[in-house]
Amino acid sequence: MNLKTISDTDFEFPNQTMVYHGKVRDVYTISDKFMVSIASDRISAFDVILPRAIPYKGQVLNQLAEYFLKNTSDIIPNWLISVPDPSVSIGHKLDPIRIEMVVRGGLVGYSWRVYKSGERVICGITMPDGMQEYDMFPTPIITPSTKAVAGHDEDISAEGIIERSLSTPEEFAEISDYTLKLFARGQKMANERGLVLMDTKYEFGKDENGKIYLIDEIHTPDSSRYFYKESYDSFIADRTNETPKHLSKEFVREWLMAGGFSGHDGETVPEMTDDFVMSVSDRYIELFEQVSGLTFVKPDNDVDPITRIEKNVLSALKEL
Repeated sequence: MNLKTISDTDFEFPNQTMVYHGKVRDVYTISDKFMVSIASDRISAFDVILPRAIPYKGQVLNQLAEYFLKNTSDIIPNWLISVPDPSVSIGHKLDPIRIEMVVRGGLVGYSWRVYKSGERVICGITMPDGMQEYDMFPTPIITPSTKAVAGHDEDISAEGIIERSLSTPEEFAEISDYTLKLFARGQKMANERGLVLMDTKYEFGKDENGKIYLIDEIHTPDSSRYFYKESYDSFIADRTNETPKHLSKEFVREWLMAGGFSGHDGETVPEMTDDFVMSVSDRYIELFEQVSGLTFVKPDNDVDPITRIEKNVLSALKEL
């Protein structure tokens, strides 16, 4: 496998005032007013960056985020200004509200693991008795987590958010309303593409006047869980069928857990073979095309992506 990937970046852009290397994105602050967000091909699970990058993953995340930000801007303004490169977004620098607004439409993944342990309360929300895995909640639930600068995010209740001054009651009510409206839009768009959006997360920030904006990516395979609607409906109608076919990063987590890795100390990530890496890449591209209805265009592999990104960003910064 000789595909070029974006594993790390180390740019020095004009008027650069800060750089942050996250699990997946490298974010460069320009003049303390703008942010250049580069979606790398790194992949993380259980808050751990895995040892191999996934070809085209960053482009999938970046272009899907652009697609959904543009299609939800009537609900809430967002940070995005331009997308000068397949793997880069430029937007306004905002003061982040350090909460991830996780919204769950049904009982899968983490919520199911909590539920089958016998617990019924998650982030201060009581889940109904008598549910089975993959059942939809009567209405979507919001299960926030703290947005850790480093290390693991932590579940938190609405009361805990207020007590720790992570948000005012008024701000939390506003972003909760936005969260449910965005999720309803996402579910509607997914349904039109033959998919079920089961859960996702949103992040918000404020400008100097306190106005709230949507930031970061939305409705991507890194932040969302999708099922094929036909497969999901068939499973719910007859639970003897195979579990619903999903399009999300959950299959990577499942692969890791099957290999004995859940992010705990002393555990080792299983070997990521070429075949596995390409299967992950193919799954990301499949989700992009299924969710958006667009054709994924792979970049020219003969062009160094770092050189390409630098050229495109420098050109875009001149227009700000």
